[in-house]
Amino acid sequence: MLDSAPMPAPLLEVRGLKRYFDVSPSLLERVLQRKRHASVKALDGVSFSVRQGETFALVGESGCGKSTVARCIVGLYRPTAGSIVFEGGDLADMPSRQATIALRRRMQMIFQDPYASLDPRWRVRRIIAEPLVTHGLAQDRATLRARVDELLQQVRLSPADGDKYPHEFSGGQRQRISIARALAARPDFLVCDEPTSALDVSVQAQILNLMRDLQREFGLTYLFISHNLAVIYQVSDRVGVMYLGRLVEVADTDRLFTHPLHPYTRLLLETIPRLDAAAGDRPERDPVGGEVPNPIDPPPGCSFHPRCPFANERCRTEPPELIEAAGTLVACHAVEEGRLPEPGSQMSSAGGFHPPAP
Repeated sequence: MLDSAPMPAPLLEVRGLKRYFDVSPSLLERVLQRKRHASVKALDGVSFSVRQGETFALVGESGCGKSTVARCIVGLYRPTAGSIVFEGGDLADMPSRQATIALRRRMQMIFQDPYASLDPRWRVRRIIAEPLVTHGLAQDRATLRARVDELLQQVRLSPADGDKYPHEFSGGQRQRISIARALAARPDFLVCDEPTSALDVSVQAQILNLMRDLQREFGLTYLFISHNLAVIYQVSDRVGVMYLGRLVEVADTDRLFTHPLHPYTRLLLETIPRLDAAAGDRPERDPVGGEVPNPIDPPPGCSFHPRCPFANERCRTEPPELIEAAGTLVACHAVEEGRLPEPGSQMSSAGGFHPPAP
């Protein structure tokens, strides 16, 4: 029997990432009203890896920490603890500033709002050229202009569009400009922070198809962040589900959508409308029950236990760690103890989980 080929080393590794934000009241309030220091645990020990050429997605409700992960990776936030390792090098422990800049050039970000991420005072040509100038990737003006024209064509725009201002474009076209700017430095890794959430549905499909074509053409690796499960199913190879600053489940996309383990993942998938049932037979779908706890004062034990129908005393006192179960990484005492029903038996009034239509 031949040994299976070893898995390639991950391009990116996030290890025990924590990011806390100080939200303490003012000194006067603390003195006069005896209020205490307070902090929000936006990330509380997040660990995952992304392999070369794949799309790893993060999904979860608003406020779960997805965008904070993105900003920590690209250097917009400094982690409170933990490490971010890119191709074997810790981003916080580079030997020189030049090495840090060279590594950062290979990691670029596409932001959520194409209306806010482009400088309205600059022409499109200058916006796209900025990374080329910053990293010294164009030797003269002719080379710079030719490269910007090439980038515009790669995102299905015209070189003549480089002389316009951002306000002259639609939302989808602005996001294409953002993608062109991200590609200018020839990165290997793109962090995509909900790049289609501000766009119309028809435009979303165009942008997703463009990103998929670019990934195949240039061998790009994506960290894709979204709250839209249909988009996640369409674009991702693996998915991490986040809740209140922690990962609760990590699995291949098909496995996650057809055999979810964590109760929170199951409840998220229950919000997906079913299209295969007759109109009269469609059950009413309720949103995920309850509310996300206050991140300043999270509940003890498993942070999901106030909303979980399977929580017991252990869940209320002991935080679960990610363990492997049936090819999935999951942080759940109920899964570990084998007391969670099979998907569809109690959690789904429709009798099963079905991937969303792309």
